[in-house]
Amino acid sequence: MNDAEVAESSAASAVDKDPKPEVEDPDREVGELVGRLVRPGELESAERRRLLGRLTRSLSEGARRANASGVGRGRWLADVFLNIAPRIPIRDLATLSEHHHGLTGEQLADDLVRTAQKATMTVGAIGGALAAAEFAAPPLLLSAPAQLVAETIVVAAIEVKLLAELHQVYGIEVPGTGTQRAVAFTAAWSRQRGIDPLAPASVTLALGAATKTALRNRLMRTLGRHLTTLGPFLTGAVAGGMLNRAATKKLGEAIRADLRVKRPTLPPTPGSAELET
Repeated sequence: MNDAEVAESSAASAVDKDPKPEVEDPDREVGELVGRLVRPGELESAERRRLLGRLTRSLSEGARRANASGVGRGRWLADVFLNIAPRIPIRDLATLSEHHHGLTGEQLADDLVRTAQKATMTVGAIGGALAAAEFAAPPLLLSAPAQLVAETIVVAAIEVKLLAELHQVYGIEVPGTGTQRAVAFTAAWSRQRGIDPLAPASVTLALGAATKTALRNRLMRTLGRHLTTLGPFLTGAVAGGMLNRAATKKLGEAIRADLRVKRPTLPPTPGSAELET
């Protein structure tokens, strides 16, 4: 299915929605839904739309209960993401190689970035189409921002997963518990940098006020990028997909360059493929 078909199908589902029951535990459901949306393997378009729709409802309910708006929405969004970060599935090097047809080294890194680009582009196309359909229906306009918050959360999770798995490829071991490592990778994503293996204290300091501020700012910038998809009908889908793809590509290049400096002993792989342009 091409981008236009994805957009059309997504927009159609946005107009014909199921009833929206109140979510009993929105925080828990958000974590479970994001984990399913970023899990390795292809999701059918209809299933991805359904999960994004449920995620939108859960986030809307969570924001309502937290009374999040304006500046408070940024803090709430950062807290939500920190709560779900430990649920993001991170594969070890052996599993990564197995899932990517035995690739190793730079070729494996190439493939990880391409896969992440495809994933964020797909989320952007679906989220943009949903937002555009709401934009075309004035009575529903107020629900569009919640859909873009859902897109922002999923894109951020995909990119944190990419960053963490690139550390595996380049042999950068990050100490700590699963939760500590998840927070450290999230902090690194907010700075768009790799983790320095010679500064282990960075893991224990990851929950500091400066890191939370950086995360909030990064998430709000990502949300601001997605707000540009609020346009007439399919323009939202096209813009959402392309903006996400470009941003994920840029992140992958920055993290790889940083990790090569931090761990320059990665064995080269002959005939490494270049990233898609």
